[in-house]
Amino acid sequence: MSLEKAKNHLVKFGLEDRIRVAKESTATVALAAKAFGCEEKKIAKTLSFMLPSGPILVLTVGDARIDNAKFKHAFAAKAKMIKPEECEKIIGHAPGGICPFGINDGVKVYLDESLKSMDSVLPACGTSDTGVELTIPELEKASCSAGWVDITKTPSS
Repeated sequence: MSLEKAKNHLVKFGLEDRIRVAKESTATVALAAKAFGCEEKKIAKTLSFMLPSGPILVLTVGDARIDNAKFKHAFAAKAKMIKPEECEKIIGHAPGGICPFGINDGVKVYLDESLKSMDSVLPACGTSDTGVELTIPELEKASCSAGWVDITKTPSS
């Protein structure tokens, strides 16, 4: 069901033919990088947070970490991740397949500045064995992004 929701969303942008189905799990950044034969930073990690105003998703490069001070500055709230058992109900996808495509109404999507260091990335596509390779401009458009934020630190920072 989640793959179909994500695929139907991507059809609107002519990107459904980019969906890749792996032979093994892509539920974590490390597993996805192994399954798709790429570096971890090429995996677009989709993180789900609950703000006082409602749920949000933030996409980052796979090897980035949330900087709590930057998050609080950007969203005027502490970074509070949505519990895994609540993600499917709140976001529309279960952990391992969370992506910005085919999500529930009212969920805002933000893209982290870390993505701008990449030519293309691979976010999940609704299930824990899928991904879709998109350029950053394609991701920005297809994610219906509410904007760019700077809330991460990379391992070298």
